[in-house]
Amino acid sequence: MTKKHGLFAVFAAIAIQLTIGIAYIWSLFQDGVAESIFAGNHADAVLTFSILLITLTMGSVIGGKLAIKYSTRRVVFIGGIIMSAGFILASFVTAQNPYFLWLTYGVMGGTGMGFTYSTTIACAQKWYPHKKGFVTGIIVASLGFGGVVLTPLIELLINKFGGAGTGEFKTFMVLGIVFLVVCSAGSIFMKNPPANHIAASVPAGTVIKGARNYSPSEMLKTPQFYLVVFSLLLACMGGLMMIGFAKPIALEKGFDEKAAAVGVMAISMFNSLGRLLWGIISDKLGRKNTILILLAGNAVLSLLVNAAEGYFVFILIAFIGFFYGGLLSNFPSLTADLFGAKHMSVNYGIVLLGFGVGAVISSQIAGHFRNLSAIVEDGVTVGYDISLMFPAFVAASCCAAAGIIMMLILKVLQKRKKAREQA
Repeated sequence: MTKKHGLFAVFAAIAIQLTIGIAYIWSLFQDGVAESIFAGNHADAVLTFSILLITLTMGSVIGGKLAIKYSTRRVVFIGGIIMSAGFILASFVTAQNPYFLWLTYGVMGGTGMGFTYSTTIACAQKWYPHKKGFVTGIIVASLGFGGVVLTPLIELLINKFGGAGTGEFKTFMVLGIVFLVVCSAGSIFMKNPPANHIAASVPAGTVIKGARNYSPSEMLKTPQFYLVVFSLLLACMGGLMMIGFAKPIALEKGFDEKAAAVGVMAISMFNSLGRLLWGIISDKLGRKNTILILLAGNAVLSLLVNAAEGYFVFILIAFIGFFYGGLLSNFPSLTADLFGAKHMSVNYGIVLLGFGVGAVISSQIAGHFRNLSAIVEDGVTVGYDISLMFPAFVAASCCAAAGIIMMLILKVLQKRKKAREQA
């Protein structure tokens, strides 16, 4: 195979990840879905988003195993069909069967995304093993950038199909069709390189980290695995809370609908930029050092949500997205560094379980305080006191601080391991 096959695989992965970017603009649907389907219960509504993320992680494990047994191409194709079917079926959800949204948008949508997510990353990393941070950054940046591309389209579709509370569901159907087309076409180019590709492609003198390939069962026996999983679980809290509630928070800070949508675009755009830039930086600075910086940034930024006023709200949202995106581009590369590339699609799928659990916990914490912030008059919600959501972001800040401790312990373990190997 020639280098152009690797480029085709990377470009196909980018296109597919753009569509998966729909996961990061849930806040566009949050208020309309909460009011029309879940009788104003924001915790139940945002649970749809967390179910999608946790099933994405489980789908990544299953998809990774199937990709080894069959092929990346087949798994990506099947994932696109499942994701598409989930969103199309979600368009038929009504207030009489609200929990059907959890099954369709959540379980089916997340499973399909999982089939395509880690498999496309692993495939691209195998083509460019000496540039894992850069290649991973480009691909996962596409996922973040998908939110930028899709936000104005979704706003347009929701308004065209009847506005908040109505237009979301026909929009799901349109998105389902888009997923089917993009994933079916992109899967054609998703093919792993031959076994001798690493030796033939890496420049002389280049040192590739993660030379030993751990099987999933071997990885599960290492303390490093558990430190990485719990670090990821703790790291994602603040970013996921902001992704789920960026638009509502902007609305409650005094902005109108159109201006509030800028908040969604800001977190998506800087999420994408962070994935790319921090991925490149980590190739020079090291994965663990980069993650420590990102965790510290998120710990501080989460504490500023309550104080942000005016256009500073958008700056804060953007920077939370920027640091969160960096975390999501570095954990795949860290996994490959620690446990090798051979079983990357399965191993990172297992690591992602930490992300899925974090998604559920963060959404329930944020949704709970969102419900508490409701201002009710005569049984009708007339507004929200955003300051009452502040405890959720304090919790996110504390989680990021705990993640720093986990990463420092990982650094110590890796130094000891290296010393033993050199002895």
